[in-house]
Amino acid sequence: MSSFIPKSWTLTSIGEITNSESLFKDGDWVESKDQDPSGNNRLIQLADVGDGRFINKSSRFMNDEQFTRLKCTELKKGDVLVARMPEPLGRACIYPLNNTKAATIVDIAIIRTKNADHYWLMSAINSSDFRYHIDLNASGTTRTRIARSALSKLKLIAPPLPEQQKIAKILTSVDEVIEKTQAQIDKLKDLKTGMMQELLTNGIGHTEFKDSPVGRIPAEWEVKRLAEVFELSSGSTPSRKESHYFSTDIGATPWVKTLDMHDGKIIVTDEKITKEAIENSSCKILPIGTTIVAMYGGWNQIGRSGVLAIEATTNQAICALKFTGEVLGEFANYWLISKRSIWKSVAASSRKDPNITKQDVSNFLIVIPSIIEQKEVVIKLDSLTNQVNNKKILLSRYQSIKKALMQDLLTGKVRVKVEPTS
Repeated sequence: MSSFIPKSWTLTSIGEITNSESLFKDGDWVESKDQDPSGNNRLIQLADVGDGRFINKSSRFMNDEQFTRLKCTELKKGDVLVARMPEPLGRACIYPLNNTKAATIVDIAIIRTKNADHYWLMSAINSSDFRYHIDLNASGTTRTRIARSALSKLKLIAPPLPEQQKIAKILTSVDEVIEKTQAQIDKLKDLKTGMMQELLTNGIGHTEFKDSPVGRIPAEWEVKRLAEVFELSSGSTPSRKESHYFSTDIGATPWVKTLDMHDGKIIVTDEKITKEAIENSSCKILPIGTTIVAMYGGWNQIGRSGVLAIEATTNQAICALKFTGEVLGEFANYWLISKRSIWKSVAASSRKDPNITKQDVSNFLIVIPSIIEQKEVVIKLDSLTNQVNNKKILLSRYQSIKKALMQDLLTGKVRVKVEPTS
């Protein structure tokens, strides 16, 4: 923590702030046997606590008897919730629900105080400096956590309450823009999912349909295996012992791994390999427009697909689908995105470790409209994809603005003007 303390600010801690007229305690120890799916009382989980944002994700409940018997602490709108387990460790949010009786689990600390503005306090806990000290004071190896006693002692600098409130007002206004932008992204994603389902099932302007191995499709469409319409290949990893195989030079070839992949059109990688590396391995340079599929790398990566926007090569965890004239890479990518859950079923049912094989990819079925209709489908879906990506860029900018504001306002580097009370 910086040794600089702005004029009229004080060096304090959560423990000191909550020393009087406050509630600062862990949530309740609630086991599975103490829960009731048909109960009316929410049990807030770690998954609900975002970094500055209440996610409202979980679906755990208790009935009135359980709630009363365990003497659960009832949450109130405006409480600060601090997650004592990752990820990230120590993240905090404001509890926003008003008409819901709820408690929270023991791994979440509850703060309720008259001695500080709750939004300012939540922001201070989420600041990079405070988060750094949380990590320093964490305990455990496989299950890292921060004890409430340790959390209470961590130092922060606090402005007077009126200045806290003004800081909170400024940051809240940015949060509102961020939330609005995120809501627009979510709406566009839902629209894209619905349109993808419609276009990849019913096509454009068809009136006659038929049954097929992948369900009801337009009568004019065919269904084939990916191996029948693409040239399949997998990549390789050049020897790490040969450091000169890897280069940042402009002339080197981008080398894509599963972690570089996203469900979209552009795939980015910051690692490149040399011409010599390609010559001494089974890596192949893939053209722009090649569709690639992640075969392993964990549950979050299996079946992830994308289209190369640059010439690149890949490692062995990726299967490449090279265009041969019958199916556009962009169309195949949208088809694979829409069917990704199938990959997970294949991986879960057939192997100990989560993965799919090149043979699995070869046998995967795809619908085949005419090239003209494929292009029309891609144009419509690309339009929504671009809108989502543009909103994500905007969201990232707002988040950067908030991060900079937090750094300036919560450290006193930039002071806010507080109007005197009459």
